[in-house]
Amino acid sequence: MAVKAYDLTGRTAFVTGAASGIGRATALLLAEAGATVHCADRDAQGLHETASLIKAAGGDAHTHRLDVANREQVDQAVTTAAATTPTATTPPHGRLDIMAAIAGIMHSSPVLETRDEDLDRVLDINFKGVLYACQAAARAMIAAGGGSIVTMASGAVDTGGPGLLCYGASKAAVVQLTKTLATEVGPHGIRVNAVAPGWIRTPMTDRHEMTDGHVTKPRGHTEEVMARMSPLGRVGEPDDIAHAVLHLASDASPFTTGQILRPNGGVAMPW
Repeated sequence: MAVKAYDLTGRTAFVTGAASGIGRATALLLAEAGATVHCADRDAQGLHETASLIKAAGGDAHTHRLDVANREQVDQAVTTAAATTPTATTPPHGRLDIMAAIAGIMHSSPVLETRDEDLDRVLDINFKGVLYACQAAARAMIAAGGGSIVTMASGAVDTGGPGLLCYGASKAAVVQLTKTLATEVGPHGIRVNAVAPGWIRTPMTDRHEMTDGHVTKPRGHTEEVMARMSPLGRVGEPDDIAHAVLHLASDASPFTTGQILRPNGGVAMPW
């Protein structure tokens, strides 16, 4: 029964940020579990690679090149994904079973040096992009009678750190969105939860954008520090987070909503 609960055969999933990192790992795992996966990202090459990997493994994948900070593009892609589902009903929304809103960026700047454009850019992608995905998904799921939405928060919501104002604030906003939306769409059979990863080895964490625009890649030292902070003695991998998303998206968590799942290696242990 436990294994069957993770079976997503016949379901449709939409994954933002699917071109790389956690998004790609999630798209691959949801497809492996049997879902038809709609992969969305602004990186066309990365999208093609993700879809190719899914198809090579015998899965079903579709791609949508879009900017998550553009409401119209997100609405159109999600509506198209739902409407093209073989069992779609209730036009124009159709059916969508799973939304994994993962796309995000990282920015670092001291509070006293943070510019309006820094904050606006991060909030546009990390918060508004998740909001738009949630709104579009919820509309389709209400029409279809249920579904599961999984957002991507961060361990940054639990601990402060130098330079993390923009990133941490955007992820804290995602947590509040998740909890609020869960109370609003629960009566429609829709569950809404967030995953708050610790340090994960991805292309995003390999690039550290500073206020003056230069990019550094001193990740070896950072990973050593983060690994020492974890009782498990390591940093995370994208698959670690993908499995958390699968758990929340599947029938393995039917009574779970409005919650924050923290696969962070034990670096933070909130009450």
